[in-house]
Amino acid sequence: MYRRLLKWWSAKTSRGERAVAKSYGRGRMRKRTRRCSNAVLVSIIASLTAAGAALPAGASPTVPFPSAHAAHTLNVTDTADLHLLKSSGSLLYEEGSASGGVAGRMKADMDVGATFTGSFTIYARGGGTIKGHGTATPRGSGRYESFSGSMVITGGSGRYARAHGGGGLYGTFDRRTYAFVIQTTGKFSY
Repeated sequence: MYRRLLKWWSAKTSRGERAVAKSYGRGRMRKRTRRCSNAVLVSIIASLTAAGAALPAGASPTVPFPSAHAAHTLNVTDTADLHLLKSSGSLLYEEGSASGGVAGRMKADMDVGATFTGSFTIYARGGGTIKGHGTATPRGSGRYESFSGSMVITGGSGRYARAHGGGGLYGTFDRRTYAFVIQTTGKFSY
């Protein structure tokens, strides 16, 4: 062990010093150094400065570290007016416009059984998509039926690739035309 320590102790250091170890018994050592001349240090500093000046404007002489993604959090209220594209039993495929905090187009697959369940994709005007799903309990009878429940945002693409969050889900369902008016309120991060 002492041999390794002596070898390490006597290696060159970063300042151009040569370390010499001297043993004083029972494992204690003292380090002596021989310093290089001031002229050598000045020439090293001058060459490093010149190398830094040779870099293009705005360039960094160090390797940049990957930056963390800064999360944005929004409290949003959106309204979607959806109309029927096609149906298969109680499963309805809907599409329409979305307005509010995240405006764009919306597509939804809705199951209108005893409980309304569905998944949705919002195609935002500024680019990217937001995906999620929700569950709601219908109330009333007749042509128009109201519902309320909750929704969860599970992901997306583009600028919303890391989207997550949730909130409330409210609206009306027209049983004659199979149209939905859906309002969501909630908070999500991306």
